[in-house]
Amino acid sequence: MRVLIIGCGAREHALAWKINQSPKVTELFVAPGNAGTAPIAHNLDIKATDIHGLLKAAQQYKIDFTVVGPETPLEAGIVDLFTRYRLRVFGPTKAAAKLETSKVFAKKLMYQYRIPTAAWSAFFNPQEATEYVKRQEFPLVVKADGLAAGKGVIVVNNEEEADEAISQMMEKKAFGEAGSRVVVEKCLTGKEVSLLAFSDGSTVLPLAPACDYKRALDGNQGPNTGGMGAYSPPGFFDDKLIEQVRKVVLEATVRGMAMGGTPYKGILYAGLMLTDGGPRVLEFNVRFGDPETQVILPRMKSDLMPLLEAVVDGKLNEQVVSWSDEACVGVTLASGGYPGSYQTGFPISGLDKMKDGALVFHAGTKVRDNGEVVTDGGRVLTVVDNGKTMAEARSKVYSHVAEIGFTGCYYRKDIAAEGAL
Repeated sequence: MRVLIIGCGAREHALAWKINQSPKVTELFVAPGNAGTAPIAHNLDIKATDIHGLLKAAQQYKIDFTVVGPETPLEAGIVDLFTRYRLRVFGPTKAAAKLETSKVFAKKLMYQYRIPTAAWSAFFNPQEATEYVKRQEFPLVVKADGLAAGKGVIVVNNEEEADEAISQMMEKKAFGEAGSRVVVEKCLTGKEVSLLAFSDGSTVLPLAPACDYKRALDGNQGPNTGGMGAYSPPGFFDDKLIEQVRKVVLEATVRGMAMGGTPYKGILYAGLMLTDGGPRVLEFNVRFGDPETQVILPRMKSDLMPLLEAVVDGKLNEQVVSWSDEACVGVTLASGGYPGSYQTGFPISGLDKMKDGALVFHAGTKVRDNGEVVTDGGRVLTVVDNGKTMAEARSKVYSHVAEIGFTGCYYRKDIAAEGAL
């Protein structure tokens, strides 16, 4: 089987690493890929947003199965396009992808099907939004309705901060058209966890849970990022809670999507807050999480390919997933200045010093003509390792991180700290 993975991040490298282990796969392609995918796959110089170029490549290279990594091509309708040409592709349709591409759509669906989430209101007009927050209790959360690379969520503690957040999104267009409409919701408190699941439109099969770190700096300080690290499994999220979320959130969402005429096939990612009143949905994503994927897949003992195929073929009820009991920790190494402006093109040292068991999933990297690996993005690498305990996995991964360097490199030093206690 010839498989194409779309994307260029650490998530896509992790998918390539896992899929490459399948005996079903004879040849692997990644578009556009990065320096990490190059040794195990054919990198194709096609952007993930160029869905017609990707279609042409899939036809040219006689691709049997395509896995879509990021959300932007899903929003552009790549699954609809590939399906029209009878190509097997893993991911939701453009209509189903609105669960992530429109927070208002997701909130309306949750309200309609009684899926637990925070109280909310949506606004097209900034003046109406600022008037609304005057009547609310703080803290609140202001969210851009559309895609904002994981950065369009701002927690505000007073009216002044709320007004600034609304202005940034709706008037100053900090997130482009994604902020033309905003959601203002009650700020939930508790422990945050991500639960991803396969869905073939009717059956739901959860993956191992994980916790990610969205803020740039230690102690959950600094601006939101695409994710600075993750660990799996969180000890506080047991099988009983997984089953509760499967029924109350995941199955209810898939059932609601089907009833609304937009059957959901792909990965359904529920970002959850475990409140005193039970789990509440913070957000839905419609693809594998990043950096969660980098710590979930190393724990998966099952072959990934049959699971992906079962989703597309509507046969997920025939599948089971087995997991390692070991803990897994991933730490993201980022370029100085990220998530703001940053420079690239710096050589990366220490990649050849990784010890047995270490995994380095590349994100913002590329290979120069002389074979040198250099930085090429904000999030550069995710360094991952397993351990019999979370403390062991954490100790191992930070020992690997210490071996890697590039100009401006920074990373959080508290990833999985609470999980290791």
